[in-house]
Amino acid sequence: MATVFEEKNIPKAVMRMGLPAMLGQLTTLIYNIADTFFVSLTKEPAMIAAVTLCTPILLFIMSVASIFGMGGNSVIARLLGEDKNEEVRSTLNFCLYAMVFSGIVILLTGILFLEPIAKISGADTENMAYTYSYLKYIFLGAPFIILSNGFVHLLRSLGFIKESTIGLALGNTVNIVFDFVLIVLLGWGTAGAALATSFGFFCSTIYYLVFMVRAARKGNQLASLSIKQFAPHKKMVFSVVGIGIPGALITVLLSVSNIVLNNLIGVYGSNAVASYGIAYKVDMVPIMLSVGLSQGVAPLVGYYYGAGKKDRMAQAVKISVIYGILLGAIFLAVFCLFGTKLASVFLHEESLIHQAGYFISILGLSAPMLGVIHMITSYFQALGAAVKSLLITVLRNVILFIPAVIILNSFWQLDGVIAAQPIVETVLAILCIVMYARDSCVRKLVTLD
Repeated sequence: MATVFEEKNIPKAVMRMGLPAMLGQLTTLIYNIADTFFVSLTKEPAMIAAVTLCTPILLFIMSVASIFGMGGNSVIARLLGEDKNEEVRSTLNFCLYAMVFSGIVILLTGILFLEPIAKISGADTENMAYTYSYLKYIFLGAPFIILSNGFVHLLRSLGFIKESTIGLALGNTVNIVFDFVLIVLLGWGTAGAALATSFGFFCSTIYYLVFMVRAARKGNQLASLSIKQFAPHKKMVFSVVGIGIPGALITVLLSVSNIVLNNLIGVYGSNAVASYGIAYKVDMVPIMLSVGLSQGVAPLVGYYYGAGKKDRMAQAVKISVIYGILLGAIFLAVFCLFGTKLASVFLHEESLIHQAGYFISILGLSAPMLGVIHMITSYFQALGAAVKSLLITVLRNVILFIPAVIILNSFWQLDGVIAAQPIVETVLAILCIVMYARDSCVRKLVTLD
């Protein structure tokens, strides 16, 4: 663990923490794209639309993992920097048991209210049956979806970077294999896609549990899953949840904004939803890689903060932002040059291919901004500045995005709806830079005092 957090070369430390997390997100991207690709082989736009409509619900379930995974990640990293190992074990166990309970509650709630949730997602008579089938198996897998995603963050905070990535890759590989079997060979459509997703998360959860048990048996006291370590107290719970909720709201509000977006695009028909669905899946590549980089570096930032190494913390943030901007610029160029070719991998109708390719090039304009937005958000989360990280989330998904989508739709219809994302992300990136600069100045003044 010291070899990771005490690495003297900051760029190297950033890559050691960030690259495995990015690779883990890359496997998630591959499974997401494979999911859509196998469904697209049915040549049924309504099925593609259904998967698109269900994505916000899947993101919502994952957001629960963020409450205890990202919240625990921030608290544990700072506790390690302060050398408070007993509190680390207690925090870890609270987060894990809380995720188990939350998963069971979501499973029961989702199954009981399946049809209303499908309607809220934006399903219509054309794709309702497909949406219903997908959601059923996603809710059945909710406990494992939450545990798997939460484990990723918690293991990173403990320094188990490689193991968190292996579990993520394992689950996504299983998902892809079962996508092929259930969708292509057995013809189960959206039900097969959802079942493969849930089973993939089940497998990664089992891997993480086995790893933790083995690590504890080998003498790693931080990896203990003993019920005796489950000793939550008010301060610890509020610390985890206080950071975790803003982290979760990133996903929840993204789901809300996507539901609004899907309903507006739905006015233009299933073909428009399908085209946007493909463009959004492709655009998730730079988004998820940027998220992986920022989330991977977050424990490093938290550790430096807890250990009082403010200069190293600032350097880690700066280098991560630069890496993120360069990565986004590369994807912007690729999307503008090859957007139509990328769309043709998933779609078969010429009109849909050109429409999706156009959407991809527009969405790609926001890629360079992601490195700034995601890293500054992770910076505030790592420091325990819950209000500031929440403010960025609310600005993006509520205050800026939803009004922008509605206003631009009224002026330029579908083109305006798609253009809302790069416009909003550009404004938000500028605001994030201002917030970070102001926060850094305040902390320097406090240090001088």
